[in-house]
Amino acid sequence: MKQTKKAHIAVLVSGGGTNLQALINAQKKGILTSGRICLVISNNASAYALKRAENAGIPTAVITRRDLGSQEAMEEKILKTLKEHRIDLIILAGFMSILSEHFTKAYDHRIINVHPSLIPSFCGEGFYGLKVHEAALAKGVKVTGATVHFVNEIPDGGEIILQKAVYIREDDTPETLQKRVMRLAEWQILPAAAEKVSKELISGDCSRDR
Repeated sequence: MKQTKKAHIAVLVSGGGTNLQALINAQKKGILTSGRICLVISNNASAYALKRAENAGIPTAVITRRDLGSQEAMEEKILKTLKEHRIDLIILAGFMSILSEHFTKAYDHRIINVHPSLIPSFCGEGFYGLKVHEAALAKGVKVTGATVHFVNEIPDGGEIILQKAVYIREDDTPETLQKRVMRLAEWQILPAAAEKVSKELISGDCSRDR
């Protein structure tokens, strides 16, 4: 029987949107079936991720702290927009803004993020993008990877959902390592986690009316 009930997903982005593209591809391939991407929100009007959403026919919104004057005002506008689209699950895909406790509590266990390391290594405040891979190489670890976790008010502090390991090569640079972690880990476990959480939400155990 064809599944009709799907969790409504919003993806929050700030940049190029490669993880958003992985989610869009997973939806097209039938990997993400329990949820549907209904909205993409960016806090950067020039983010290429907005073009990716447009190409996939996904509605977009640009909501910036600069336009609204404060982080609090930006978060309130995002919350209002999420409610208007009846969003069940929020996915942070390169969203370069730390969300407040007020925001994360409004969507408790309904916000997930992908981080480019095996948490609890190389995570928390200040660890993002290439900085994570630079730290891993400087430390000399042999294995890194990516983690999808629930989001709370502590940076990278929420419960882990999925992890995938990636071996480090002797000739790796932060740039080559970043690309391989994306390809072998992030782009695989983020759609898988989105499907897992979406399935749990529509099962009735976690769902609540918005």
